Amino acid sequence: MEYQAKELFAKHGVAGALGKTVETPEDARAAAEEIGGVVVVKAQVKAGGRGKAGGVKVAKSPEEAEEAARAILALEIKGLPVNRVLVVPGASIEEEYYFSFLLDRSNRSYLCIASVEGGVEIEEVAKTNPDAVKQIAIDPGTGVDEAKAREIATEAAFPEPVFEQAVTMIQQLWNVFVEEDATLVEVNPLARLTGDKLEALDGKVSLDENAEFRHEDHKAFEIREEADPLEAKAKDKGLNYVKLDGEVGIIGNGAGLVMSTLDVVAYAGEAHGGVKPANFLDIGGGANAQVMADGLDVIIHDAQVKSVFVNVFGGITACDEVANGIKGALEILGDEATKPLVVRLDGNNVEEGRRILNELDHPLVTQVDTMDGAADKAAELAHQA
Repeated sequence: MEYQAKELFAKHGVAGALGKTVETPEDARAAAEEIGGVVVVKAQVKAGGRGKAGGVKVAKSPEEAEEAARAILALEIKGLPVNRVLVVPGASIEEEYYFSFLLDRSNRSYLCIASVEGGVEIEEVAKTNPDAVKQIAIDPGTGVDEAKAREIATEAAFPEPVFEQAVTMIQQLWNVFVEEDATLVEVNPLARLTGDKLEALDGKVSLDENAEFRHEDHKAFEIREEADPLEAKAKDKGLNYVKLDGEVGIIGNGAGLVMSTLDVVAYAGEAHGGVKPANFLDIGGGANAQVMADGLDVIIHDAQVKSVFVNVFGGITACDEVANGIKGALEILGDEATKPLVVRLDGNNVEEGRRILNELDHPLVTQVDTMDGAADKAAELAHQA
């Protein structure tokens, strides 16, 4: 969120007011009294367009700050409830700019996007005057030193009174991007204030979860009580899980296979009332009983799930290990396992895997030999339920 991005900015010397983050109108009033003068009360949600949604209000007194916070805390912005607001000092803005570093996946590189005609309407500027939005490639090997920062500031045409500040801030924002393992660092608006002072008035940062092991302090940015409870549960169990809005639970081994399974289930669901995949869950190579039990535990406690499709291609993990995993998972879950499972096994030691499940003869388990056939059966069972 913005207040967290600003904390990261401050850590790397980027100029900008931190303000105070509060969760009640009364605390917003107290924050405004402490800050003094005109303040801005800003909704803290992970969504753009907060201002247009009524989530950013100027308050000229503590009483106005309290009323503004009360109104904002009652909002939902793009489906996200506002549980906290940031109270920051008002700023006398002369000009608004846009600046970001991001991961350019298509070119397998980094990209800087900058515009001195930026601010909250940057998307409109990009449409109507694309030449005003500069895209500058960053060599991952050399990154952004002072010379590159000057090149960026020159290309973006930062005005002379704030040019040197821009050069410094560009280097600081690059440090945020690299040292925090971010995939996006965005300032919108980057503002030229009265007195030619350059400040980051807003911030957006996306962090690469694959680098979490290098950043113990990043755990503080996660607001557990606002996370999806199933995703939080899966994360605690070390599972690669993403909740979706469907009825067929998906378990597979390998991200590519799971993504293909989502497509196949979505296609099969068209013939069965339009049912869709309920999740992405990759159990990886170690599909033992506990891993399978953990995966099933998460999926069957999703109230939307009506059937489960276990789709495994045995490679490093043999199919008999997976079958024993399913058997053990059902024993571990006991009476909590109530939803039908469609199992498709193929690959290494598949015959033994199928034999184990045949001998198990569990009333919830249906084996289907093909991926398409299994997807169709899972969609059918979900529709019937």
